[in-house]
Amino acid sequence: MDKTTRNAIERATQQARKLLDEDFSSQLEGTFDVLRSGVIAPTGGAHLSSRQQFQRDKIVATVEHKRAAGTTAVEAVTDYVRDSAFTTLNRFVALKMLEARQLVQECITKGEQSAGFREFCGMAPGVALLPDAAGYRLYVESLFDEFSTEIKVLFDRRDAASVLWPKRQTFEAMLTILNASDLSGVWGEDETIGWVYQFFNSGDERKKMRDDSPAPRNSRELAVRNQFFTPRYVVQFLVDNTLGHLWLEMHGEKTRLTGICEYLVRSADDSIHARPRKDPRDLRSLDPACGSGHFLLYSFDLMLVIYEEAWLAEGADPISEATGRSLRQDYPDLTDLRRAAPRLIVEHNLYGVDIDPRCAQIAALALWMRAQRAWKELGVSASNRPRIQRTHIVVAESMPGNDSLVDEFTARLDPPLLRDLLKKMVGECRLAGELGTLLRVEEGIAGELRRAREQFLEQRGTTAFLPGLEPEAKQGALDLSGIDDDRFFHEAEARIIEALRAFAETASDRSGVRRRLFAGDAAQGMALIDVIRTRFDVVLMNPPFGACSVPGRKEFEKSYPRTKNDVYAAFVERGIELLYPRGRLGAITSRTGFFLSSFRKWREEILMPKAPPTVVADLGVGVLDGAMVETAAYCLEAVV
Repeated sequence: MDKTTRNAIERATQQARKLLDEDFSSQLEGTFDVLRSGVIAPTGGAHLSSRQQFQRDKIVATVEHKRAAGTTAVEAVTDYVRDSAFTTLNRFVALKMLEARQLVQECITKGEQSAGFREFCGMAPGVALLPDAAGYRLYVESLFDEFSTEIKVLFDRRDAASVLWPKRQTFEAMLTILNASDLSGVWGEDETIGWVYQFFNSGDERKKMRDDSPAPRNSRELAVRNQFFTPRYVVQFLVDNTLGHLWLEMHGEKTRLTGICEYLVRSADDSIHARPRKDPRDLRSLDPACGSGHFLLYSFDLMLVIYEEAWLAEGADPISEATGRSLRQDYPDLTDLRRAAPRLIVEHNLYGVDIDPRCAQIAALALWMRAQRAWKELGVSASNRPRIQRTHIVVAESMPGNDSLVDEFTARLDPPLLRDLLKKMVGECRLAGELGTLLRVEEGIAGELRRAREQFLEQRGTTAFLPGLEPEAKQGALDLSGIDDDRFFHEAEARIIEALRAFAETASDRSGVRRRLFAGDAAQGMALIDVIRTRFDVVLMNPPFGACSVPGRKEFEKSYPRTKNDVYAAFVERGIELLYPRGRLGAITSRTGFFLSSFRKWREEILMPKAPPTVVADLGVGVLDGAMVETAAYCLEAVV
């Protein structure tokens, strides 16, 4: 995408954000008595309808939830407006991109004259007669509901960021911006949503952050300061020499990837270090700072080839850890496999984590659209496409900061060990929003479950005692009452998730909103723990660089004493830990780690003994748009 086109996207994004920020701030103050200063009236005014009062309760509960996580009153209101603005903008950008791919009928390109709305009115004539474009809003929101079944993180209207809707003047102005002629060619391009993500925060905003503080003051500043678009050729270079090379070693020269991977680097003697084959469903790739998902999208392209080659391959047909059956056993016909592959890739192979919630919206949308394109190219009609049930895109955010809700929820958990486990998770994940995948929580949680299981098995193996003659519990022993089956320890977290769902739906007033926010954060925290405990064949990254955010600095320096001088070095260290033996890591970072004395421990104690480089490209300056940093792209292989 050329500079002129990127500039047009930047102008449009900044214009739309300004419109939405001003409109939503005005609505909060004028309608809901939630002021920019952070002052919130104790109750809503008499002018509010019952629906508006419910909306106000949801807004106030969300702001209070942000306060409980440690933000100031002003920051909490500002964050809410920003969340609402980027969610609204992302949704309408998504509809433009879905229109371009013919995944939805024309819906916003001509506003209320769009073909989809006219057809909608034909089925429900009264809709067109509703005042103040309420009918058109109803139509658009019905589209959100339809797409939320598969892209919930972006289109779910129960999200608190969905309460506010642009006033008619703002709405029409936003559609005018998105439908401008200089943007007409961008909506069919996969990378457009990534540029919208990058340009939502202006260069001036990033500069002010750096001028105000040398280190990021919170997780948002860390994310905003490091929003640099990864060029396509760098993405290809890193994926080709990690996932592509791994598959080459599994399947030899006959793999089609040798002709597809343009940047695949071969050894001087063309030798291949063979490795055991895997069922494609067991090949996992992680981007621990995924942004808008560029590494995952290109990995998707290669995985399509990998699935088909695995099915066609002669010889051993490995058994999948995911299903206990081989690919051919589960899909006897190649046509069936091709139809299933896009869904399998999203549900089994690709993982992404980021501290910025916009990334989850955008990366999930991008992967879903990539799957739709694959089905279209295969000639699979929309009605015959399998539904994508889940993605592995996770927002790293703190577990709930509201102690009263933690206590209220844990009091409902049985057996008692679940209460201890949940509280330990909350404590361990208090800095998840600052550190993301750098947070080392898997050992603590797993250790607690392991200790409990050992204690349970020890107790079960002892002779039963007569009532009243049981030995006294040892100091520090866990409360294992109510556990009568070893399966409990394998199902503990699933039980907590199920309890969270039930807890979230037990009230409909403001306390119910708080419960849903609590449950959502807790579920994301558990999803992060689940990712961190997983081992991967490939880790790919364009990680943040520079200093850690101020709130997370103490924990960061304690956890990464050898790489604490720069966040990117710690991300590489952490990425290596998350690999299987002989797994591959690909990264683009500052090149300083390869020669500065301050990175000596990174080179001598992390890279060389644990994952020596297999290929390095010294790229210099000007590679990352907007970042004046000299970069290197390199791949490492974890030792056995």
